[in-house]
Amino acid sequence: MKKIFLKKGKEEAVRRQHPWIFSGAVAHTEGVLSDGDLVEVYDAKKQFLAVGYYNDGSIVVRVLSFELCTIDTAFWEQKISNAFRYRQRLNLTDSKSTNCYRLIHAEGDGLAGLIVDIYDSVAVIQCHSIGMHRQIEPIQAGLKKIFGHKLKAIYDKSAETLPPQYVAQNQIKNDYLWGAAEVPLCVSENDNAFAIDWVTGQKTGFFLDQRDNRALLNRYAEGKSVLNAFCYSGGFSIYALKAGAKSVHSIDISPKAIDLTLKNVELNCPFTGEHTAAAVDVMAFLKENNRIYDVMIVDPPAFAKSIAKRHNAVQAYKRLNAMALRQITEGGILFTFSCSQVVDNQLFYDTIVAAAIEAKRQVRVMHRLTQPADHPVNIFHPEGSYLKGLVLYVE
Repeated sequence: MKKIFLKKGKEEAVRRQHPWIFSGAVAHTEGVLSDGDLVEVYDAKKQFLAVGYYNDGSIVVRVLSFELCTIDTAFWEQKISNAFRYRQRLNLTDSKSTNCYRLIHAEGDGLAGLIVDIYDSVAVIQCHSIGMHRQIEPIQAGLKKIFGHKLKAIYDKSAETLPPQYVAQNQIKNDYLWGAAEVPLCVSENDNAFAIDWVTGQKTGFFLDQRDNRALLNRYAEGKSVLNAFCYSGGFSIYALKAGAKSVHSIDISPKAIDLTLKNVELNCPFTGEHTAAAVDVMAFLKENNRIYDVMIVDPPAFAKSIAKRHNAVQAYKRLNAMALRQITEGGILFTFSCSQVVDNQLFYDTIVAAAIEAKRQVRVMHRLTQPADHPVNIFHPEGSYLKGLVLYVE
């Protein structure tokens, strides 16, 4: 295995088990490195620190183990087994009410760059790095061994999350690695039915990270008028309708998202409340809207995926939430979220404060929300906490 040696004093973060090693920490290497190569990392005194894979970028190594080991099929089976046992502790692997969950959450499960989501009998893999994608064969072998006959198909959806040059050179495309399954597939989340399309849908097919937050909406939706903005496949809409909402409006700029929403509403019928859905730009809708809602959900896509775009993202969050706050009835409730990793909890909170000032509304914080336990945060890698949410009571 090729080796990387760090500069004196640059090993402390690794000794604290942070899984990222930055390029500025590297003194020299042994051997010519290619993107995705497995490497051993040593400090300036040539003492072993970690095993990981090389990445040509600012994060030069993503750590797979802080113990000297061979990254082979047995390694992947053990890692996937550990992740599976953790989900067993969460009562997700054999739940009668929920059969979709995240099995592997990148650094949260000690596998930087790897996402694996389970939709009943289908595993959807999404690799966010070349090094992880180069290990996809033993990953799928590990999945088949741990799940056995319960698994019917493994789908690789990494083409849009890997560097374009690597995708082109290796002719990578989203496709089944093993087996096949009918799309969309109907799964259950807290006894709600959802049609999942991992082939053409966003991410791996569904926003699993909002499961607990959708369930919280049950407390507040009964008899209320609800707006679900950036609804995607209608997750919050279904929960609101089944909780007894008087009316639910679902809006998203994507016509395909609206089609999925309508399909999911149909799957969960009958409802007593009114539901309407429209493919419109959310900002434009809020500018022109004359209706006041009792409950609003504002769950936009990541407005910033890099530090350079953070300022513009914060301004967008502020404008969006100020408009939303103006359109909530007295005593109404706003569920608002950010999934931008570069916008941390405090910055998001401060941005919502600024929006409330601009909207001239008195606001109380009812709940602070985050991602569910099957999207774990490695205690040594706080950057893994990406989903931020607030539930606000508006005077």
